Amino acid sequence: MKPFKKRIFTVPNQLTFLRLGFLPFFIIAIHYGRYSIALGLLIAAGISDGLDGLLARKLNQKTALGAYLDPIADKVMQSSSYLVLAWNRKIAWWLAIMVLGHDGLILVACTAIILTVGFRPFPPSIFGKANTTCEILLVVTVIVLAIFPNPYLLLAKKIGSYIVACLVMLSGVHYSVVVARRLESE
Repeated sequence: MKPFKKRIFTVPNQLTFLRLGFLPFFIIAIHYGRYSIALGLLIAAGISDGLDGLLARKLNQKTALGAYLDPIADKVMQSSSYLVLAWNRKIAWWLAIMVLGHDGLILVACTAIILTVGFRPFPPSIFGKANTTCEILLVVTVIVLAIFPNPYLLLAKKIGSYIVACLVMLSGVHYSVVVARRLESE
């Protein structure tokens, strides 16, 4: 693997900055009930997320900044989505608190690890990936349901909420065990 380049304004990093730039408009759109706009911004953010990784590999523009900034942008968008959707009573507060608590736990754990033993890569597990996927799908479902009320989407939202809750707990426990084992072995 080639070392990360030190440049900041690569095309992939600019796409990540753009995605972060979408965030306030996404939050405002949801807060004011403009769900069609919010869905458009969410789709644009998803496309830019896919493109930044693809371009980083294809253009050989992987950077240390991009390695940190991309997952941060994803988590900020995801956490903000749950917070503003709960605020607007589109999802339950208990679920938003679980998602935010899970993200906070990971952030605190990563910070503690970096401060105590230095940087250690912890690639996402299958449980973490499943959790992230289901969290995103639930946000999309909730926004589409707000645009097109439908009993099937309402059922998908209810089932999806419990799936996300279970995956948040499962991935959190799994992450804690993996981190503890890794730190113990060092």
